Amino acid sequence: MSDFIPVNEPLLNGNEKKYLCECIDTGWISSEGPFVKEFEEKMSATVGRKYGIAVTNGTAALEVAVQALKLKEGDEVILPAFTIISCAEAIVRCGAKPVLVDCDPYTYNICAEDVEKKITSRTKALMVVHLYGLPVDMDPILKLAQEHGLKIIEDAAEMHGQTYKGRHCGSFGDISIFSFYPNKHVTTGEGGMVVTDDEELAERCRSIRNLCFQKKKRYVHEELSGNFRFTNLQAAVGLAQLERLDEFINRKREMGAFYTEGLKDVKGLQLPITETEYAKNIYWVYGIVLKDSVGIDNEEMQKRLAAKGIGTRTFFWCMHEQPVFQEMGLFKGESYPVAEKLARRGFYIPSGLALTKEQMSTVVKAVKEVMSEV
Repeated sequence: MSDFIPVNEPLLNGNEKKYLCECIDTGWISSEGPFVKEFEEKMSATVGRKYGIAVTNGTAALEVAVQALKLKEGDEVILPAFTIISCAEAIVRCGAKPVLVDCDPYTYNICAEDVEKKITSRTKALMVVHLYGLPVDMDPILKLAQEHGLKIIEDAAEMHGQTYKGRHCGSFGDISIFSFYPNKHVTTGEGGMVVTDDEELAERCRSIRNLCFQKKKRYVHEELSGNFRFTNLQAAVGLAQLERLDEFINRKREMGAFYTEGLKDVKGLQLPITETEYAKNIYWVYGIVLKDSVGIDNEEMQKRLAAKGIGTRTFFWCMHEQPVFQEMGLFKGESYPVAEKLARRGFYIPSGLALTKEQMSTVVKAVKEVMSEV
């Protein structure tokens, strides 16, 4: 339908076209183009890191980051049960063992006390994933990592511009990553970045990004990796987006406030937390959780909203319930009640930066109509 409101539409009305034309006019369209280095430097500087290594997407960024840490078979990495599969997949692919923890029902993030219970002599790293607009409470996580000598892999894919107690997300990990998918605050279409302050890790990431070519003997390889190179075209779009990051964050917060005001009196909905003691929500997406009193699940809610021309998407599915991991024999008999509830009752409504107030009003009206039916 022509008036269908998609779950996401990026805002590309800045310098994107100008910079892309410069790529085409100069012929610099590959990973060798000058915009790549400029984007790496500006993005890493924005979040207070020394080094940035741009890659093809956020999933690749996780795989590069995990490989850079030289984790071995039998090593354990603790991560949330409620997250995107890329996180656990990166750990499994390197031969290490993912160890899951449940999440907070309101911020959707992991808590230090749950992490501490899972630490063993085999634990080598903590994968911290900031979800949906609010960051993980990092101080106790950092303390745990220091006490047990653990590396922190920080997934800040959804957190462009977000801060924890005034410090940028993406600056807490020994190695951290971002995604630039079209639904992110900064997009390059597809794309990702690894950021770190460790020069040796940064150099390993650059090598892993580029098939582990050697400087002296280019086509002699001592390690397997992949081709995760980022193009000048992607970087051109990213630079134009990064110029407007503060504007985009303000816009997202205004959108979040608009939705909250419109939906606050609707019974049966758990709306996103506006802020915690350590951060204000930047509403990567506007997520809603159906309370237990509501007689339908998120999939049925989506169907009913789609019939009214509203695009939605469910929350992530739990890692311990992923068929591919169950077939591998992972997470047998494990249960994470909060993650399971969020996976079945959580969804998000249109949240893209190009969304208009008229469209948001239409979304609010549709949600109210469906909720009045159930």
